[in-house]
Amino acid sequence: MTPKVSIIMGSTSDYSVMEKAAKFLNEQEIPFEINALSAHRTPKEVSDFASKAQERGIKVIIAAAGMAAALPGAIAAETTLPVIGVPVKSSFEGLDSVLSMLQMPPAVPVSVMAVNGALNAAIMAMEILAIADEEINKKMHIYKQSLKEKIIKANEEFSNIKFNYKTN
Repeated sequence: MTPKVSIIMGSTSDYSVMEKAAKFLNEQEIPFEINALSAHRTPKEVSDFASKAQERGIKVIIAAAGMAAALPGAIAAETTLPVIGVPVKSSFEGLDSVLSMLQMPPAVPVSVMAVNGALNAAIMAMEILAIADEEINKKMHIYKQSLKEKIIKANEEFSNIKFNYKTN
């Protein structure tokens, strides 16, 4: 099975955040890979990974990093694939990571999720894949419908909660 999404972390300690992305992709039956690469500690390996990702069949890269958060930008500099950055909360409540990813120079874009936003990164990756893959597109519609159904069910349950001054 060839991975379509690559989840890259700047440190193995980021796995606790990125596990949500892995679980979502697994539930949606989208092939993915997980690796740790550091823009600062393994720059050559990052360059090799990014420059060869597309020829290996990767369609979207999710790159998580904390602190200086250079990994998504370093990857984006070496590939034409979409790179989704996940700032990891480490110092300054993750604001340093967010700003590092947001402040990319022209022509080297990184899509940036919320701090520790691994699940949204996986959903975004799926939406990108859905553009060209009808099967994934169908799964995306089913997933979005399930979100709607959860809210409808929650409101039905809320309607059964009784308070003296509750009006609905």
